[in-house]
Amino acid sequence: MSYRTNLAVLGTLLAIAGTALAQQPSPAPAPAPEKQKMIQLGIDQKTAAGLYKYLKQKANGGQPLNWKTVPDWTGVWTREASPFVWDPDQTSLTSMPTAKLTPSFEKRLRDKLDAINRGVEFDPLSNCEPAGMPRWMAEPFLREWVVTPQQTYLITEQQNEIRRVYTDGRDHPSAADAYPLWEGDSIGFWDGDKLVIHTSQMRAGQYQRTQPYYTEQVETVEIWHKTAADTMSVDIWSYDPPALAEPWYTKQVYKKLSNPDNSLRIRYWDCGENQNNTVTKTEEGSSDFAHFTFTDKAEKK
Repeated sequence: MSYRTNLAVLGTLLAIAGTALAQQPSPAPAPAPEKQKMIQLGIDQKTAAGLYKYLKQKANGGQPLNWKTVPDWTGVWTREASPFVWDPDQTSLTSMPTAKLTPSFEKRLRDKLDAINRGVEFDPLSNCEPAGMPRWMAEPFLREWVVTPQQTYLITEQQNEIRRVYTDGRDHPSAADAYPLWEGDSIGFWDGDKLVIHTSQMRAGQYQRTQPYYTEQVETVEIWHKTAADTMSVDIWSYDPPALAEPWYTKQVYKKLSNPDNSLRIRYWDCGENQNNTVTKTEEGSSDFAHFTFTDKAEKK
């Protein structure tokens, strides 16, 4: 998939998103019983660190991998759900997200959606910033997973964002050494063929263009499980006291792409490679391109 193809796909999706958001968002759907159990599990454990500790105790501390027990997570993958919703259970772009937001962050989201309806939007990605975690989970395009006994690398094609999950028994850095990072700091353990991850130290951002904001206090717990040869399921809880009234539980699904001739490749790319890379912020707060064109003349310059 080329960079230009990526841009074309993203442009189409943005057009669809803009049309869908031309309505007031409707209430989020009620969660199914199984999902409610996972939500309650996150609530009961109170914090991300508490949930991670609980899951580790249930797994008797986890089992370290060796080169004979490393699971086969090879291949090229992509997210199954729409890139504009964090929770795949969100029924449409015109419904509110399934998160239970604090009053101030619900207002902030509604104000953002109202501005988008009026054609006013500026995404930090327009400045060629990385998506960062947890938004990393919802970005489109290609991905791959590299599992070793001591670390697991979770890689997305977009700006070559790599999450390093340390499974060698180390803890997070001390509070004195911690600071916000694009992908945060991730530690994990193996519970059979499931990888359990705790991520902290993330930068503030938004779950996606039309989704809520998160703060630098956000932390996540994930359970990665290859449930079929072509399916990776991830249970994820987001904890963020300033923004979330309760942990936001979702299930993310990634699908392995058919690649019989091994022609698929993941290449580094970012918006700076495009001839239309000069993005400006207008006085009203939206984004615009300077000298936007896809003509042959522009390509020869």
